[in-house]
Amino acid sequence: MVSGLKLFDLNGKTALITGSSQGIGYALAKGLSDAGSDIILNGRNIQKLKKSAELINAKKNIYQLCFDVTDYEQTKQSIDKFEKENKPIDILINNAGMQFRTPLEDFPPEKFEQLLKTNVSSVFNVSQAVVKNMIKRGEGKIINIASVQTSLARPGIAPYTATKGAVGNITKGMATDWAKYGIQCNAIAPGYFDTPLNAALVSDSEFTAWLQKRTPAGRWGKVHELVGASIFLSSEASNFVNGHILYVDGGITASL
Repeated sequence: MVSGLKLFDLNGKTALITGSSQGIGYALAKGLSDAGSDIILNGRNIQKLKKSAELINAKKNIYQLCFDVTDYEQTKQSIDKFEKENKPIDILINNAGMQFRTPLEDFPPEKFEQLLKTNVSSVFNVSQAVVKNMIKRGEGKIINIASVQTSLARPGIAPYTATKGAVGNITKGMATDWAKYGIQCNAIAPGYFDTPLNAALVSDSEFTAWLQKRTPAGRWGKVHELVGASIFLSSEASNFVNGHILYVDGGITASL
């Protein structure tokens, strides 16, 4: 029986992280690489992927898999081809996502549909493509990146909030359907982090002042602070954790 820090060892594992050419996805990919995992970077821009792969300076093997997670057939074909030609995917982190801010009464319907496809359909597309071989092997880890908006709302982002609520619920559904196959499906719900997705908010001094008062930790999160949660949920340390949403938010969801 594995014990101690070896429970968190990812040597011999391979992890696919969607939307990993920048921001949270990039930080998680680097963190899993440092923990011993081979990593697969994913995005739609091959040049960005190449640059990110160079910057990570991976301790283990690093692959680049360029496909659009909102395209079901392209996703399935890309993952099937990779596993046939390379190795099984042991860990999946569904990180790809987008944000669009505007009052709900004026929200463009095409942006609403784009949010649904990017933040929710992508989770279904990639998970279904990966899980079939996980089921055959009787093990696997799926981590969905939810949000503090899985539980809380703010003005101007109602559709985003709806999609992240859906991510939290599909995580529970995945655990309910797939736990019996030895697969653990959980979510990480970041609070407010300094990322490209939040660039407009980070540069807004009024919003930052509000955030510092609203968050018990009193500051923006730093992307590397999500790595520990991802290693835990990717490793044997979480083998009996399923359907859980782990909030990494500086205490914002714990406090009024």
